[in-house]
Amino acid sequence: MTEPIATIAHPFADLIGLEMISNADGHCSCELTADDRHMNPNGVVHGAVTYALADTAMGAALSGVLARGEICSTIEIKINYFRPAFAGPLRCETRVVHKGRRTGALESEIFDDQKRLLARATGTFMILAAS
Repeated sequence: MTEPIATIAHPFADLIGLEMISNADGHCSCELTADDRHMNPNGVVHGAVTYALADTAMGAALSGVLARGEICSTIEIKINYFRPAFAGPLRCETRVVHKGRRTGALESEIFDDQKRLLARATGTFMILAAS
């Protein structure tokens, strides 16, 4: 895996082993090395892990283009799974498609270490003033 970038504390990302690799100009890359704790009973990575990669990267990508004092929160995410993920490195590439005044639209693609597309997600996030 690539050396992670310094980021703000993110307890959930730490819990699942997610590392931010880059986050600039509305693009975010993150990685996770899937192991036994990420598996479902069928021996493949649980879909929620893939979803968490996309959701976390989307939030980071959008946060990187927000004005000072703004925060974002997930409204909805749709994800299509194309092939199962197995133990090993997973990489999520995310980009901001549109940033409006109140919402942002994002796309994520999740790949395995062979650069095979495992899943694609689209998401809508709410943009709020920090309280």
